[in-house]
Amino acid sequence: MKTSALALLALIGGAAAGGRPSLSINVRDGSFDDLGGLDPTLSWSSSSKSGDIDLEYGVEASARPTADIASLPRKIWGTASTRVGDWGVTARADLDAQDLSSADIEIDAANDDADLSVHLEANAGDSFSVNKIEATKGIDNDDSRITVTPRYDLNTEEADVVVAYSSGDTEVEVTASKDAQSVTISQQIDDENKISPTLASSGDISVEWERKVGDDGSITTTVKPNDSIDVEWKDADWTANINMPIDGTDITGANVGIKREVNF
Repeated sequence: MKTSALALLALIGGAAAGGRPSLSINVRDGSFDDLGGLDPTLSWSSSSKSGDIDLEYGVEASARPTADIASLPRKIWGTASTRVGDWGVTARADLDAQDLSSADIEIDAANDDADLSVHLEANAGDSFSVNKIEATKGIDNDDSRITVTPRYDLNTEEADVVVAYSSGDTEVEVTASKDAQSVTISQQIDDENKISPTLASSGDISVEWERKVGDDGSITTTVKPNDSIDVEWKDADWTANINMPIDGTDITGANVGIKREVNF
């Protein structure tokens, strides 16, 4: 494994020849006396072409100081895209750099003329097993659009369907399975504000408020009564997430995460 780790780090070190690496810095939850709360991640990606197939590939590695170089690589990924008749097909593989015995596979196929797409999730290791599959059919009617997405989880043998409707500033999404149903109604109030309440058959309610701030910023607040308040603040390359558990009207704590992406 150490040999693989050194090879991956060498690949990142030569990134200038094939692409520009990016550095994201997260603040981990918890109490730290020094810089241990920082969780920097270095990402590199590049692309190439082989005949009619477009290839992309990349590596993610921890950028924290450590003597254990083998522990730094986190993920290796690659995608291949091509056309098969009227279908555009993309396959993606994600491997845990610390365990190369299996890979998570995603396959997407889309036919724009038929307004139809298929998404499949699988795992490849000693054998190939399909985990989830879904298909989406879109229907346009004047200024409105309807999409129907049946989904099936082969591991749990659970199925549901998502029906979405959009027209102008209004969007409605209904998710229904044998045991649970929910509906989300999203309304664009003005250019800066969007409100999205969700009601579930279990009685759970949540309300999401998204507000644009400037040209590259937004604040999204999600309130789940007697559960939590979540706030996501995006400002260009900065992203801050705040989770506040609530009990009745009392805020019982706060978890904060901050992420900054640096391209060089």
